[in-house]
Amino acid sequence: MSDFISPDDTRYDERSRALIRIGRNAISKENPSALRAYFSEDFTFHSPDGDLGFEGLEIFFGQMRDAFTNYYCERYEIVSAGNVIGCRTEMGGVFDKPFDPTPFGTVQPHGKQVTLTLINVFRYDEDGKLAEEWVQYDNLEWLRQLGVELAPASR
Repeated sequence: MSDFISPDDTRYDERSRALIRIGRNAISKENPSALRAYFSEDFTFHSPDGDLGFEGLEIFFGQMRDAFTNYYCERYEIVSAGNVIGCRTEMGGVFDKPFDPTPFGTVQPHGKQVTLTLINVFRYDEDGKLAEEWVQYDNLEWLRQLGVELAPASR
């Protein structure tokens, strides 16, 4: 894990270091009070699978923790400008319990390590709370890692 950015790395501003800490302390681990304090009341999450509010994202994080042993949420590169942060995030763990939030329903575990790499853009409000997030990732690769059999597209 030495490639991940440390929350103590002073090359990054405090907002960036707080983003690293929230991944370690309230996304990869259950910490509802810290998570709620980090997000604005009207937070919106935009992803390839649609938009979620805070409650939906909190449920998703819980589903990830439940399905993946040694679940982690770490940050690589971070660029911070004003009230916006862009970064590359990695989430993963050992897939050893059923995972539900997929377009194919519940996916059964296979006991192997999986890694989801995300490109994120975060916008913070005037109070310093996370107000909005846009995320992109390779959904097909994620499903393949989970072991979902994908049929070739018909021509």
